[in-house]
Amino acid sequence: MTSNTNPGNFANRSYDEVADIAKKGGQSSHSGGFASMDPDKQRNIASQGGHASSGSFQPGDPRARAAGQKGGSKTQYGQYEQEVPEE
Repeated sequence: MTSNTNPGNFANRSYDEVADIAKKGGQSSHSGGFASMDPDKQRNIASQGGHASSGSFQPGDPRARAAGQKGGSKTQYGQYEQEVPEE
């Protein structure tokens, strides 16, 4: 063992524990996420093609255009402020 107590450091782990981790072949130890889902559930989500997203604006919404024009006009501490033309 080393004096470094970082649990991610393999030098701090027992031989058996390191061997067990190696048997997983680099696979993540957590079981969440899209890749670990049932293939049918993955296919169902993927087939929605972003329609499940609850975006702020509908296509063609004039508020979306106004928000896009404001983009970058407000920055931290007021640096690099841009004038947004009124239409």
